[in-house]
Amino acid sequence: MSDSPIPISSATAPSPNAPPALPVDQSAALAKQQRLFDLLRGLDSLLVAFSGGADSAYLAWQAHTILAERALAITALSPSFSRYDREQAEAFVRASGLRHEFIETREFENPLYIANDADRCYHCKDELFDRMQSLANERNFRVIAYGINADDTHDFRPGHRAAHEHRILAPLLDAALTKAEIRWLSQRAGLPTWDRPASACLSSRVPYGTAVTPELMEKIDRAEAVLRDLGFRQFRVRAHGELARIELALDELSLGLQPSVSQKIAAGVKAAGFAIVTLDLEGYRQGSLNFLLKVK
Repeated sequence: MSDSPIPISSATAPSPNAPPALPVDQSAALAKQQRLFDLLRGLDSLLVAFSGGADSAYLAWQAHTILAERALAITALSPSFSRYDREQAEAFVRASGLRHEFIETREFENPLYIANDADRCYHCKDELFDRMQSLANERNFRVIAYGINADDTHDFRPGHRAAHEHRILAPLLDAALTKAEIRWLSQRAGLPTWDRPASACLSSRVPYGTAVTPELMEKIDRAEAVLRDLGFRQFRVRAHGELARIELALDELSLGLQPSVSQKIAAGVKAAGFAIVTLDLEGYRQGSLNFLLKVK
């Protein structure tokens, strides 16, 4: 097996409205990638939690490159997983030839998840890893891994506790790979996910303490599809009861404020089921609802 991944295509060009790639120390990134190769080669077989985002796609691709038939990527389907994210995951699998399966998770049957307290993500990941462990036992896969990277440890992510309790491997973190390095290495390998915007489950759009339901997830999913169809790239629809608070990336905010465009946003988001639509002048912020935890 080669020390370098085989590209699934020639190096992909950035999307027309993609942000510029973050500068990285290429030598350091390649050294960390080699460390990742070594870690993966030491495994007998592996299930990879694959959401379709840049991190899990890179990990799943490297596992496929190193372990071949002994690696299987798993994507969990639930009401909090958007249609768009499923389409993106399917497209990556088709392009890369990964061994891959969808499974269903039932976190919405757990009252502790529906309550949407600050530990909601813990209950989601606990359910995911329970399902993956059952599958691993049935198929004789020795270990499970997920795509946490070195930057993620600086954010509030209760799901990491579930990973620790289930003894889930974190190869990207163990190799000390950062998000910027993963994006650069993904671009170098020709992975189309290299510049994919940050994504998260639809439940993350709902303030803590407000119950999450499949019906609310569907409404948010429809509203975000409106923004995507209008050409926006990085955004969130935060659901505050009947009010939809739209966060757009700062470099896209001026477009959203144009009267003709804002009217289309309002009409589309209202058609999705919200009564009031507002644009957040601070723009998109990852985990912007976490500030409410500090207020409480």
